[in-house]
Amino acid sequence: MEIRIRRVLTQIEDTYEEGVTRVETPQRKAAIIFVIENPMAGTKGADLTAMIEASRDMGRIFGEKIREVMGDREVQGYGKGGLVGLNGEAEHANAMLTTVFANPIREALGCGEAWISSFQKLAVPGEKIDIPMNHVDDVYVRSHYDGMTVSVPRSPQADELVLIFCVSTGKRLNARVGGLTHEDVTARRQAARA
Repeated sequence: MEIRIRRVLTQIEDTYEEGVTRVETPQRKAAIIFVIENPMAGTKGADLTAMIEASRDMGRIFGEKIREVMGDREVQGYGKGGLVGLNGEAEHANAMLTTVFANPIREALGCGEAWISSFQKLAVPGEKIDIPMNHVDDVYVRSHYDGMTVSVPRSPQADELVLIFCVSTGKRLNARVGGLTHEDVTARRQAARA
């Protein structure tokens, strides 16, 4: 199945101060957004195997774009989601965002043992979506429960899918609910490799 990319957008947010916390190096959150033609538009209940397989190449392209946007910054949080134009069904975005899609991104990031939070919905052009995010290697790192609100002007058109992958460089700036930390997870991974 051929995937036709129509547009690529990037949304970057660098936060230096939030609430009572100010940092020298900003927390970066970035949303990588691909608007593609929905190859299954106009179908309902069709077999999605070909879409799932085609998503592998999209994952590779997303991984490259994420590395470009994040540079040498460590990615500590991630999440994914999709908007589906009204001639499709939410399951079309789900088919494009499975593990087949995500594993090439994990490879590009050099991390990603945790499942990736995800949300998809039918939408009209410009509609907002909140992409949930969690720690890349352990879903129980509460300080990294976060998200990004994304909106794409003019999309999704009725025959489009908007695929979104969000990443962050760290915890919420005011995180203070305790529990497992990024440093705990990093130490555990290093000990396992030793």
